[in-house]
Amino acid sequence: MFRALAVSAVTLSALTVAALATPATAAQNLVSNPGFETGNLAGWSCTSGTVGSPARSGNHALSATPAGQDQARCTQNVRVQPNSTYKLSAWVKGSLVYLGAGGAGMTETSTWTPGGSDWTQLSLSFTTGASTTSIGIFTHGWYGQPSYQVDDVVLDGASGGQPELPSVPSGLSATGSTGSTISLAWSAVAGADGYSVFRDGAKVGDASGTSFTDTGLRPNTAHTYAVAAYNGTGESARSATISATTGRESEPNPVLPKHLLTGYWQNFVNGAAPLRIRDVNNHYDVIAIAFADADTTKPGGVTFTVDPGLSSALGGYTDADMIADIAAKRAQGKRFVFSVGGEKGNVDLSSSANVANFVSSMEALIRRFGVDGLDIDLEHGMHVDNVAAASRQLQQRIGSGFVLTMAPQTIDTQPGGRYLQLLAKIKDITTVVHTQYYNSGSMNGCDGKVYSQGGVDFITAQACILLETLRPDQVALGVPASSRGASSGHVDPGVVNNALSCLAKGTGCGSFKPSKTYPDLRGAMTWSINWDKTNGDRFSNTVRPHLGSLG
Repeated sequence: MFRALAVSAVTLSALTVAALATPATAAQNLVSNPGFETGNLAGWSCTSGTVGSPARSGNHALSATPAGQDQARCTQNVRVQPNSTYKLSAWVKGSLVYLGAGGAGMTETSTWTPGGSDWTQLSLSFTTGASTTSIGIFTHGWYGQPSYQVDDVVLDGASGGQPELPSVPSGLSATGSTGSTISLAWSAVAGADGYSVFRDGAKVGDASGTSFTDTGLRPNTAHTYAVAAYNGTGESARSATISATTGRESEPNPVLPKHLLTGYWQNFVNGAAPLRIRDVNNHYDVIAIAFADADTTKPGGVTFTVDPGLSSALGGYTDADMIADIAAKRAQGKRFVFSVGGEKGNVDLSSSANVANFVSSMEALIRRFGVDGLDIDLEHGMHVDNVAAASRQLQQRIGSGFVLTMAPQTIDTQPGGRYLQLLAKIKDITTVVHTQYYNSGSMNGCDGKVYSQGGVDFITAQACILLETLRPDQVALGVPASSRGASSGHVDPGVVNNALSCLAKGTGCGSFKPSKTYPDLRGAMTWSINWDKTNGDRFSNTVRPHLGSLG
């Protein structure tokens, strides 16, 4: 290592002697924030480093610590004139500290000192090339060495002119959050030395790159963010503002029963009993909110608010009421998902931009309403790859408590069906799939025979297709709660119990008998909780106790 350093010093000496270009006029310090007296790294781009004391002069100095392969390099870009001579100096302290400069059209040059406990001044001269208009001055330490300090950096020479004020940053987005942090990212701005980050209108930090994590925040709290770019000339206007929300307090994976009952809660009035969330039968373990609506102003985005017709039918029911009801039910161990799609609804996820809109808007809904995850009920126009990408991104943002359910139509879980293609990509993050064994007509079972809907054979012969693809605990049986809940395929709750027993225990079967049993079969789903209430809760009162008997 030291032999290489000696060669660099000789080379530097030769370069210095050879610097015979016309001396620069109007000598001045061209370095922005040369003594770090701003109290931060404004103007500098550092792989690591802080500003504080001890300082050689003033109140602040740079302090940086090499780690692993990182030499703790700090750089500042400066505009210069071509074919001109410059002198660079800085006061440094610590072991093996480097000072240098380089740019397009010239050879990078540097000097160093073995260092010590006292401040030492490093200096060098260099000549810019015929096409050099901008250089980077830099300082860094060395592998395995302790912290080094730098203060009072000076670049003497002719100014290349002030850089233009940087453009306003674009593309600001929230890339993740926890109960106490929000992470941001944005697009790079040409000519920017760094970026200022603003939370709720006040500056909270600087970033040398295009990302920033805001820390020390309260759980489940919304904030607004903007960023501005800066260089030696000044700071740009602020970007467009975005909103982001911290997560709930850290919690373990959702504790769900071994066998569970899922029901859809209707956010509309169609003849079924209107219900507040607080009035949902306690037999339901997972409640799917039907539906989050497509945002007509933002392709791929989703929105949700209590339907005015439902609110009126309930004598007044607000988003705040619903949020409080969800929190109370979750405290009892219930879990909630926002469902997207349905018979008449759809969300356009045909592009990556739409996926980004979906993920950010769905995350905001999940956090605002205190919901646990997503239910995919897309019945037409589904882009498999993008739905998979959106689901995985959402799971990564929400974290370990994320619940992902699906409600495919029967045909979509036939061999080659769209939901089988989707599950091949994301079954590792899927909680449960409750196929709609209704509104389908006759279908092939897993044994290749044709079965008509409306009986135990149809349900069990269809379910075994998924049971050959997924873990049994990821499979549930979806059926209507009443004959008014679907145009066809309704069966008595007793038939549902027979199908559950057939698959889990091998009892109660019809002519179709699965080749093996699935004791961990997850349970059943119904459309809908409201139709069940209209029918006197007969479905949930019959099926939920039977689920408990499966062991």
